[in-house]
Amino acid sequence: MNEKEYVESKGFNPAEAFKLKTEEPDKHQANAQSYIKKVVGVVSGKGGVGKSMVTALMAVQAARNGMKVGILDADVTGPSIPRMFGLHEMAGSDGEMIFPEYTRTGIPVMSLNLLLQEEDQPVVWRGPVISGALKQFWEEVAWGDLDVLFVDMPPGTGDVALTIFQELPVDGLVIVTSPQELVGMIVGKAVRMAQMMNIPVIGLVENLSFVRCPDCGKKISIFGESHLEETANKYGLPVLGRMPILPELAQAADQGLIETVVSQDMEDVIGGIRLQ
Repeated sequence: MNEKEYVESKGFNPAEAFKLKTEEPDKHQANAQSYIKKVVGVVSGKGGVGKSMVTALMAVQAARNGMKVGILDADVTGPSIPRMFGLHEMAGSDGEMIFPEYTRTGIPVMSLNLLLQEEDQPVVWRGPVISGALKQFWEEVAWGDLDVLFVDMPPGTGDVALTIFQELPVDGLVIVTSPQELVGMIVGKAVRMAQMMNIPVIGLVENLSFVRCPDCGKKISIFGESHLEETANKYGLPVLGRMPILPELAQAADQGLIETVVSQDMEDVIGGIRLQ
């Protein structure tokens, strides 16, 4: 039995592509001030593949498409979401609820970095403490009325990811990969964890896929030939898109101006998961 047959035998039908239908009446009520239609986790089996960047771009593109979106930064020990959006002020609270910070275009964001006195203060916490903080981000943050809450997950399949899957009503996962051959094994771990938690995988996004020559327009595979199609076929998953290496994208993220980036590639990804 190959991996695809294994996954299907456990009840996950990859042919049933995950769809976010905004007309669905049911919502997750995290608390009295939060009504969220869909929760989408963005995961990677390893660090360094640009998962947070993809999360940010997906949220920005979904907002441009008219969706009401938010971002829960669950990558507690490496929180880069606030920096990408230029958020530096601490989140507020009335003693009962925590209020997220809002980006320039009105996207609510909650991150542990928004609760620290100093942005570069390390989070030297054990797993159970981190898990408790993330549970609070769901239960005690006033998210408002959202179509989609994107959750930037920590890399890997450890206890923090397990807590999120158990405590948050995650409707589906987007797996971010890179072109290296090693990714096939890493994706397999993420797929199997999703299956164990009975969470559908929406599809794969390959980041750092290529760089385009500024003179001739030719695609150059900096990290070698892509194994994305091979990996997707192995697990019966759709390919949502490929993200190129863009120096201007990295610069915008460093300057907190990620919302100014226009990406046709991310438009294609959002279309692939049918947000509208």
